Amino acid sequence: MEQTLSIIKPDAVAKGVIGKIVDRFESNGLRIAAAKKLQLSQAEAESFYAVHSERPFFKDLVEFMISGPVFAMVLEGEGAMAKNRDLMGATNPQEAEPGTIRADFADSIDANAVHGSDSVENAKNEIKFFFCDREIV
Repeated sequence: MEQTLSIIKPDAVAKGVIGKIVDRFESNGLRIAAAKKLQLSQAEAESFYAVHSERPFFKDLVEFMISGPVFAMVLEGEGAMAKNRDLMGATNPQEAEPGTIRADFADSIDANAVHGSDSVENAKNEIKFFFCDREIV
């Protein structure tokens, strides 16, 4: 069974829509194999998004991700990574298809409600960043 990482970002957590977003995943055949709410430190956010460290938006991304708690999940199911990305919608909510998470809950390209792994390989690394084996059931 394929697994992927999903993070409900600080903007969506602050809006109180964790349950609505989780329902989207579960209603579309994804199972929550692990979940936790946590506050990222600056060092953790910088480490997690290190792949973007040379991009002009890196500093703002890190600041946003430490601005409030996040809700990290391991989603599991057939084609979990692709299904999660379809459910999220385009990174820019203005370009996201109606009915996607970002179209419904995101405010901007920066405050875009959710993160999802962009490949199966990255999913494995991202899951290890947030969860130890015994937390995934």
